[in-house]
Amino acid sequence: MSPFGTLYLIPNTLSSPTDINHDTLNAVLPTQVQAIVHECNYFVVETAKVARQFLKAVGTQTPLQELHISELNVKTADDAVKQLLASVLAGHNLGLLSDAGCPAVADPGARLVEMAHRAGVRVVPLVGPSSILLALMGSGLNGQKFAFHGYLPIDAAQKTKEIKRLEQESKTHAQTQMFIETPYRNMQLFETLLKTLQPNTRLCVGADLTLPTEWLRTKTVGEWQKLFKNKGSEMTDLNKRPTMFLFLA
Repeated sequence: MSPFGTLYLIPNTLSSPTDINHDTLNAVLPTQVQAIVHECNYFVVETAKVARQFLKAVGTQTPLQELHISELNVKTADDAVKQLLASVLAGHNLGLLSDAGCPAVADPGARLVEMAHRAGVRVVPLVGPSSILLALMGSGLNGQKFAFHGYLPIDAAQKTKEIKRLEQESKTHAQTQMFIETPYRNMQLFETLLKTLQPNTRLCVGADLTLPTEWLRTKTVGEWQKLFKNKGSEMTDLNKRPTMFLFLA
């Protein structure tokens, strides 16, 4: 029997922490996940404030103020990441929690998981919402070949160049291309995609996935251009809403 605890990869909801309630949790998180959260006293999280709001909503056996919560983000040094494993190496179960969705997927938590494997710690991923997979599932695009690219370049010229490159790659390999944007720049990116992609390329936009305001549409770029120009009823404002963009040439 291993002397170590278990590293549990705990999915978060995709909603704002202030919007989490009992119904939201039960709709997206299995009872098994919630039960494991109840039992953990040690957590590594992306943002402590967000994590506390989530843990308060789910509930814990130990009072919230007595939980051991450490942060891990893109600025955390490698030596500090190793230190975050101290509790699990001492025999305690450890929960890894992202600000939204699944930890270690487009998330700095992957570094902790890597080091856990190196140390021989058991890693258990738990079921929960992933905006990447939910968008791909609902897009109707190729789910056999796909790539998630994170954020596109901020510079306008570089962004346009990268979109054209990804479109050619998509056409060559029948690969669905996926990416996100800072929420307040969503509409700007959407317009850039409509100006840059070929009319027959299929473009999917998914906003507020799993939320009551969820909006998911797939159309050709040519169809989107007509809707955008005429402000069709199927258009929506994407700004300040978590959004996935996907296309297939």
